[in-house]
Amino acid sequence: MTEAERAELSYSQAVSRLEEILERLERGEVDIDELSTMVQEAAELVSLCRRKLTQAEMQVRRITERLEREGEQPGPPPESAPGGGEEEEVPF
Repeated sequence: MTEAERAELSYSQAVSRLEEILERLERGEVDIDELSTMVQEAAELVSLCRRKLTQAEMQVRRITERLEREGEQPGPPPESAPGGGEEEEVPF
């Protein structure tokens, strides 16, 4: 997988590829000639996942802060009751 292809991966795709690499390593399916390449790819995938997590965290923080600011803004003034603000008598 090329670096450009890795950059296009979603977080879940990157995690899936990492799991695939780890499974192959654990099963001993990687020969010595392939090992450094797979370790390099795994390191790049970990970095990609970290960047995506950081970006998601920043987006959530910005959204949360915006919602908090919107919640702090005063709402429209309550409408006055008919009759100049005096309470109406309720007949029984």
